[in-house]
Amino acid sequence: MEKLTVLLPFVELPPEHTCDGGDVSPPLELRGLCAESVAIVALNPFEPGCSFATWIIWNLDPLPFIPRDIPKVPVVERPLRALQGTNDFGEIGYRGPCPPPGESHRLLFKVYGLDGQIDLEPGASKHALNDALKGHVVQFGTTVAMYTR
Repeated sequence: MEKLTVLLPFVELPPEHTCDGGDVSPPLELRGLCAESVAIVALNPFEPGCSFATWIIWNLDPLPFIPRDIPKVPVVERPLRALQGTNDFGEIGYRGPCPPPGESHRLLFKVYGLDGQIDLEPGASKHALNDALKGHVVQFGTTVAMYTR
């Protein structure tokens, strides 16, 4: 499996990418991407359930840069094409961390380079995406960011 490097332009999430600033999805840079499509699952282990998914998106165009502020719709047409699932808040699209005052939360971005498009309906759960990814992952990378209130 070829290495996929995933980068954020910051270590500490700016407020715009959290509950304090509109929950705008952050930009991601993908170095060494050599895949037909991309899937991303963002997890906040500080929320109940240990693998609490705050963003589920797949069939992203294989671009080296994922722009910020992906619309919170099941079928994304702009600024790139993708499908989004239902996160563990029961919503479509990205939702950032929202720790209690004085606490920090970590957000882990798991990025999968895939051998093609995934046959999965928009709005699917993280479990459905995990099942659909089996046998299609050709690259994998992660990055993490923190947010303190």
